[in-house]
Amino acid sequence: MKNKSKGRIGLGVFVGSIVLFFIGVVPVIGALIAGVVTGLIARGIGRGLVAGFITGIIGAVMLTIMISVLGAMVGNLFDLAGLGWLIGSGIGMILIGLSLVQGIICTFGGLIGGAINRR
Repeated sequence: MKNKSKGRIGLGVFVGSIVLFFIGVVPVIGALIAGVVTGLIARGIGRGLVAGFITGIIGAVMLTIMISVLGAMVGNLFDLAGLGWLIGSGIGMILIGLSLVQGIICTFGGLIGGAINRR
């Protein structure tokens, strides 16, 4: 029987989300690199695929929260904190819809990373 070491999906998602937070501003390459990092940690094609997709979705949610908070802060400057939060949340929800592309790119990155490290 082979002593097979398995990767960790949770650790891969955590590290991939951190990488995506910092280099996710680069539209396609940032998400692809975060997905590859996630796949390398998760080890395996299927595990890398799932971990990459979860990383992309978590990145989209983090972006939405950040935009919502920034909208509330800008609204607070003009004594309209509730309106700023509402506008920030609306823009954030639109960004979640648009960030599904980011999730798909992270999924492909996870697939590539999992295929590289598929022991």
